[in-house]
Amino acid sequence: MSTVREQQERLRVHIRWMIRRDMLEVLQTEQASFASPWTEEDFLHSLRQRNCIGMVAEYNDRVVGFMIYELHKSRLHILNFAVHPDFRRHGIGTQMVMKLAGKLSTHRRTRITLLVRESNLAGQQFFRAEGFMACRVIRGHFEDTCEDAYQMEYSLEREAQVGGLYHPHNRIAQYEES
Repeated sequence: MSTVREQQERLRVHIRWMIRRDMLEVLQTEQASFASPWTEEDFLHSLRQRNCIGMVAEYNDRVVGFMIYELHKSRLHILNFAVHPDFRRHGIGTQMVMKLAGKLSTHRRTRITLLVRESNLAGQQFFRAEGFMACRVIRGHFEDTCEDAYQMEYSLEREAQVGGLYHPHNRIAQYEES
């Protein structure tokens, strides 16, 4: 029996660097995805940083998803990530995560981190399905609502463990393993 995910039509996207003319479609996806969306100024401010990169997922010449992430010495940190609501559950987010995970190496950047709002259950479930683990709660992180954030992490080291031998060292991850 196939899973719901397998029953959905899988859309193959082209993932490329974000350019200025993508901004209108990126903003449309952002506004359709979040109650407190980033503004164009927020995007531009982030992308002007030397260690910040923007990428888009393109399907039939339309930007249907994006990610903004920072390069750090030992990790990549996702600042913003969304797939347009009309294109969700077609494997686009998975392809973007796989693209980012492909940039990891055992010698330098070994993990990907991000913060997810406590109320964003769909985001938590998506990243959990992609191999991320919640590792920490940051109380009152989001200024607009004083909402807590879950720090989630994907680790090459954990993925390399064979036969589920990974044992979390924090109480959040322990509950997820149950």
